[in-house]
Amino acid sequence: MFNKYDVMEEEEYEFHPVDLPSEPCFSPQVGFNDKPDSLFFNDGVRRIDFVLAYEDEDKKEYEKSGCPYEKLMFLKVHMPWDVLCTYAEVLHIKLPIQPNDMPARPSPLRFFSCITKHFYPDEKLISKESEFFTAPFEKDRQDLFCIKDKDLFFTPSMRSRMAYYILSRAPYDIRGNIKKFGITKLLDSGVYKAAYPIHDCRFNVKSQEPECPNERYLLYEEWAHPKSFYKIQPLDLIRNYYGEKIGIYFAWLGFYTRMLTWAAVVGIGCFIYGYYTRDTSTWSKEVCDPDIGGKIVMCPQCDTCQYWTLNSTCNTSKNLCIFDNFGTLVFAVFMSVWVTLFLEFWKRYQAELEYEWDTVEFLEQEEPPRPEYEAKCIYERKNPITGVKEKVPYTACGRCVRVSIGMTTVVFWIMLILASVVAITVYRLAVFFTFSRELRNTNLTIAEPIKEYVTPQMATSVTASLISFVVIMILNILYERVAIWITDFELPRTKTDYENSLTLKMFLFQFVNYYSSCFYIAFAKGKAVGHPGKPVYLLGKYRNEECDPGGCLIELTTQLAIIMGGKAIWNNIQEVLIPWLKNLIYRHCVHVTSEKVIPRWEQDYQLQPSSKLGLFYEYLEMAIQFGFVTLFVASFPLAPALALLNNIIEIRVDAWKITTQFRRDVPEKAQHIGAWQPILQGITILAVVTNAMIIAFTSDMIPRLVYYWSFSVYPYGNNTENTMKGYINSSLSVFSTNDFPPVDDEYIHTPPNLTTCRYRDYRFPPGHQRQYEYNMFYWHVIAAKMAFIIVVEHIVYFTKFILAYIIPDVPYAVKEQIKREKYLTQVILHETNLKLVSKRLKATETETES
Repeated sequence: MFNKYDVMEEEEYEFHPVDLPSEPCFSPQVGFNDKPDSLFFNDGVRRIDFVLAYEDEDKKEYEKSGCPYEKLMFLKVHMPWDVLCTYAEVLHIKLPIQPNDMPARPSPLRFFSCITKHFYPDEKLISKESEFFTAPFEKDRQDLFCIKDKDLFFTPSMRSRMAYYILSRAPYDIRGNIKKFGITKLLDSGVYKAAYPIHDCRFNVKSQEPECPNERYLLYEEWAHPKSFYKIQPLDLIRNYYGEKIGIYFAWLGFYTRMLTWAAVVGIGCFIYGYYTRDTSTWSKEVCDPDIGGKIVMCPQCDTCQYWTLNSTCNTSKNLCIFDNFGTLVFAVFMSVWVTLFLEFWKRYQAELEYEWDTVEFLEQEEPPRPEYEAKCIYERKNPITGVKEKVPYTACGRCVRVSIGMTTVVFWIMLILASVVAITVYRLAVFFTFSRELRNTNLTIAEPIKEYVTPQMATSVTASLISFVVIMILNILYERVAIWITDFELPRTKTDYENSLTLKMFLFQFVNYYSSCFYIAFAKGKAVGHPGKPVYLLGKYRNEECDPGGCLIELTTQLAIIMGGKAIWNNIQEVLIPWLKNLIYRHCVHVTSEKVIPRWEQDYQLQPSSKLGLFYEYLEMAIQFGFVTLFVASFPLAPALALLNNIIEIRVDAWKITTQFRRDVPEKAQHIGAWQPILQGITILAVVTNAMIIAFTSDMIPRLVYYWSFSVYPYGNNTENTMKGYINSSLSVFSTNDFPPVDDEYIHTPPNLTTCRYRDYRFPPGHQRQYEYNMFYWHVIAAKMAFIIVVEHIVYFTKFILAYIIPDVPYAVKEQIKREKYLTQVILHETNLKLVSKRLKATETETES
């Protein structure tokens, strides 16, 4: 840890593809030129492309003698022109060959430019980039590329990417047959403290250096600053500064947020429709009517519960009408179509970015093995592709054992998650008994003010949801470590393999952790409760929990609102506070005073290092949110609106975080969002099923429709026309109080003159030859629910198929530009070479004739 006596020194090094020593000894130490924002060496000519930080071993020995400070050395790396050209060809970096001469298609929003211009970054600060046709760079044909200034031809992100490519592959030690290489391993072993490209300036102060582009300052002002929350992201500048991998994440997040706007508008419309029609709903009126709901005595919902009247759930029934109405069905179908349009239009937008960012034919280089993989290579095998013998850390049998143990561990921890769900379910049952006893106790005056608004079901639902949220957040921390441990044990060979394996495990854990309680409420609660006098017990002790007379939909809505809202608030606070506090504590410990001028690379060293997993956690957070928005949207139309609000904040929080609190990431190429694309597609397919089943089995919509069209009129009803009048009476079955088993509890007593009570089910009444068996209404409802699921699924899936077919993945204009670029590449790079060969042949023929 630094203190006020620290002495920072730096070394200069011009980078050539040479071996990387484990202990730096490149060149004599040089002094700092007192230019804190300089991006160049002291000669003002050579650009700093990368920085390595390490501790001086000699000074460490001196510290033992009592010196009160430690010595930190900085190695500044420069990439010469010849090295840049060599590795630009090795990495197949595409560079300009000719300005784009194809006419631009007019934007459909050009007529609203006077309005839309306010939502774009200031063109005076961030000008639009010139469009060029590009081709993979070839060192021997430099004259065919648009090279106006060699110092500006390769962008700083390209230069740092090539520098890191060399560093990650440079060998530094050979012991027997084992060759050690790569800056990553040296960082893990502590030889180097940090390795990073530098920011071009301070984020909130414009650099006075004439050569500085001030891109970090522009990104902060027009992107990361809270005042710019309404502006469209400057994606080209983000990509140029941070690379395509970060650029594609923010492009996806921005596109997802814009698409959420349409879903949020429709969802809010459905919510408003439900809110203003809740008092006009016939069945809620019957529940609240003192002459109907007030005279219907309901059976106890637990073994120690009292009888209660139906109108005590009046407020709950009205609130349920907000979410359980015809608009919810329309919104669920709309969201199924919206999801398809989102994914299809994202593919088109992604294709445009691939062309603009030159990743259409991006050839990923063969990734080097991870240091953890390489360190355990003790077995030898023949590579089936190259035919060369290579070292591997395990045999074929050993790999199967590792994978099997990993899969078994995953299953075990998933079962542990389900066990936590069962524990919360037991809590629900136990607490519901308590709330039912206390809130229905007429002698308890302390609960009198809240009896009118709080039902036992609501009190149980809210407390259980809060506990479930706390358990989820605790388990997330635990399962993150478990997933990383399992992936480390499996020992994937490359970073891509590691990230894909970890992605699958973490999403599986998070999926079960976040959604299991929602699936329980939606599809398990209240489905197997028996009937009064013969209830079903869980674990032989706890009577299964029943739904409210209006259904379990309102409880599912409560669960979703608490978990989704709590998760968004917690994540945003965590992303803002943790890096800010770490940097604040670090600066306090370093005691950097305002009088001390420190160079650009030291300022960056004091920032937080970027995560090894990069954007993994950001994608994971958005994938879980996407599941909440799509899987259970039929029960919570406001989910897209909450997600929209969260994402507007999320974009700026992530932008502020990486721009102001973290060191500059090493730019990485990326064509798409990777393994997250099939995960999102899988969620969309599952969402159709879950929403159809929520409407069919969780909401009360299908029973109401069956009653309206069939049982309200002849031959089942006495009404002359279809109506909802009498639905509450028909949806509640009758039970004789004499059929209750005797209960030895002084608290439980049957009101005088009460011979029957009602319960929510469709069964024959007492005295019938088939008493307490399912009646005709029940089978009609079951048939209608199954028919609804089958019809809706087929219609939605067919619509999704048609939309996916008619919407091309690549826009026509992009296809034309790609063909034009390939043609120019062939003409400029290949036919030019043929002309040179022809000239040489003619010259040879002339010499021969002479």
